[in-house]
Amino acid sequence: MLDLDAHLTAIADGDADAFGQWLAGAEPALRSSLRSFAARVDVEAVLQEALLRVWQVAPRHTPDGRPNSLFRVALRIARNLSVDEVRRARATPVEDEAIERALAASEGEVMPVGPDPLLRRVIEACREKLPGKPAEVLMARLSSGGSEPDEVIAARLGMKTNTFLQNFTRARKLLAECLERQQVDLAVELS
Repeated sequence: MLDLDAHLTAIADGDADAFGQWLAGAEPALRSSLRSFAARVDVEAVLQEALLRVWQVAPRHTPDGRPNSLFRVALRIARNLSVDEVRRARATPVEDEAIERALAASEGEVMPVGPDPLLRRVIEACREKLPGKPAEVLMARLSSGGSEPDEVIAARLGMKTNTFLQNFTRARKLLAECLERQQVDLAVELS
């Protein structure tokens, strides 16, 4: 990195163009120096805050005779801001008694379980409209809860596996079409 202190006098005089030139040289290295904090803090926010502070302190900055003195100040500001953010984000342990009080207070509350009740009714209404064999196959597969292979379910229903799968595919297609007519967006509901 070239000595960016060449812009220091103009920056101290409030020259925004000079600060922009200093920034163009300093920003990549400054951003790279914060890489170790990226998992714990918003590095972009820290970087922006650090650069703002550098602009504010630049008129009072006195070079120490070594190259890139303002960059080293910026580096110190950015790293200190990152450490402050890590400390601020650190979770405070909660005492067991506080957890017990929160649990006792929430015992009477009803927590939502399962999907939207209206959606459940629409699905059930569409399922009831399925014709005989597709409805039978769909219910058999749902009842198994995924614990049985299709071959076993097909044999129990007295079908060949291929016939079972064709009926299941037909049931899915008819169910999807019915839900679509009811304006249920499957892509949204399944995401």
